[in-house]
Amino acid sequence: MAREPKNDPTDRLLSLYEGMLTIRQAEERLKALFADGEVPGFIHLSIGQEAVPVGISASLGPADTVASNHRGHGHALAKGIDLDGFFAEIMGRDSGLCRGRGGSMHVADVSIGMLGANGIVGAGLPITLGSALAHKTRGTDAVAVAYFGDGALAEGVLHECLNIAALWALPMLFACENNGWSEFSPTDRQMKASLKDLAAAFSIPHVEVDGNDVEAVEAAAAECIAALRRGDGPRVLECRTTRVRGHFEGDRQDYRSPDELAGLAATDPIARCRARLAELGVDANRIDAIAEAIDRRVEQAVANARGAPEPSFAAAAADVYTAAEG
Repeated sequence: MAREPKNDPTDRLLSLYEGMLTIRQAEERLKALFADGEVPGFIHLSIGQEAVPVGISASLGPADTVASNHRGHGHALAKGIDLDGFFAEIMGRDSGLCRGRGGSMHVADVSIGMLGANGIVGAGLPITLGSALAHKTRGTDAVAVAYFGDGALAEGVLHECLNIAALWALPMLFACENNGWSEFSPTDRQMKASLKDLAAAFSIPHVEVDGNDVEAVEAAAAECIAALRRGDGPRVLECRTTRVRGHFEGDRQDYRSPDELAGLAATDPIARCRARLAELGVDANRIDAIAEAIDRRVEQAVANARGAPEPSFAAAAADVYTAAEG
């Protein structure tokens, strides 16, 4: 889903809309596949949070690196992960990006700078830190982005990474998707300090943005990433967004109030973007054509995955164990 930069504001917004809709339709398809038993293990959907990775990725190139978390499908797709390999991986096929061995929470493709998702809260942060150090050591202008949720604020590794990134002026963007929830509990019941205060403690500039407004995310991310490329040190970008689905697919969300759940549609970043396109005079048929094209690509990827071979246990074991000699 890598996109060329667009100079015309309407074309740029259409590109952002396409990026968000690709994530949404891919995850809606995964939701159905999971319900039908075609996806092994658990999946954590990022429906409602699509504007964050798409807005950030608009300023990233192939040499830039990102690391993700358990809710990482959007991060992977926005960075340019191939849809065929993506679906095959999550559906546990040998043609998957990691030969079906990683699944939903470990999607990776180092060739495009996607260092991987991670099932451990906050574990992508030190991976990104190391990548940022590598970029600086090599003398390039590449940057590293760590996606994490507000549930990771209490993790000690976040504080350690903020410290090292600031000490060494590393080109690292701390991209927080603050959806207000740490699994099944409001984050403010688990963490007293704010991310803004944490960033200030390490003298790192902090920017907060409406994470459901893709244009706002794109603009804020562009400024942060430009500063990283100049060598100005790390930045923290906090995106206030909305988790529509449960912590995991199948979570009934009994802990959320009915009023909150009923109001989720009002924050939908894709609906907001479509309304903005209408304001700019974009024909509805043109927008609908984007959705139809994405649907065809998604369905083809699913069909390809269904037709792909299952992983070989012997091949997987060979990557883990070495046969004894003699």
